[in-house]
Amino acid sequence: MTTPTPAASATDALVSASHLSIRYGRKTAVDDISFTIPKGRVVGLLGHNGAGKTTLMKALVGLAKAEGTLSVRGLHPQRDRVALLQGTCYIPDVAILPRWARVSELITLMSRLHPRFSAERARTLLSRTSVGLGDKVKSLSKGMVAQAHLALVASIDARLMILDAPTLGLDVLTRKAFYEMLIDEWCDGERSVL
Repeated sequence: MTTPTPAASATDALVSASHLSIRYGRKTAVDDISFTIPKGRVVGLLGHNGAGKTTLMKALVGLAKAEGTLSVRGLHPQRDRVALLQGTCYIPDVAILPRWARVSELITLMSRLHPRFSAERARTLLSRTSVGLGDKVKSLSKGMVAQAHLALVASIDARLMILDAPTLGLDVLTRKAFYEMLIDEWCDGERSVL
C-alpha cells in the first residue's frame, strides 16, 4: 500500500498516524506506517487487493484496533468514536441500505439519527441521479443503491469523508458525476476526502 505523503504537521492535520500497525492474529494487515492528511485535500490510497486499505479505513473510524498513534480530527478513533463520527463520514466498500425502506424514509431516518445531516441537500443530490424519493431500496439496481447511499452520506456536514471504493457498481457517467460533485461541492478547502 502506498501511504499519503506527509504534508502537514500533526497539529494541523485532520488525520495523523505514527508507527501504525494493525494485526489480525498472526497476520499483519498494516505494518508500521506514518502519515498525515491535512485539511482541504483529496487523498487516494493505492494498493493491490489485500494491501490493507480497507483495514486502515476501518481503523480511522474505530472499527479496527491499531497499534501505534492514531488521531482523526484530534480524536482517538476507538475511545472517542461517537464524537468522531459526528464530523466524519464513512462509506464502506459495499453500499447496504434496508431493502424494505423507501428513499424518502431513509432521508427522514438520517435526519433523526445524525445532527449534521441535511435532508434538503440529500434531496438535491438525489435529484441528479436516477433514484426517486418514492423508490423502495429493493427495487433499485446495485448502482442505484450506491447512488442513494452516496447521496445520503454526502449530505452530512463533516470535516472528513472516508470512502472505500465508493463508485463500485456505478456506470462511467454516474462515476464521473459523483467525482465532479465531490470536488465541486463537497471539497471546500477545509474538508478532506480519503
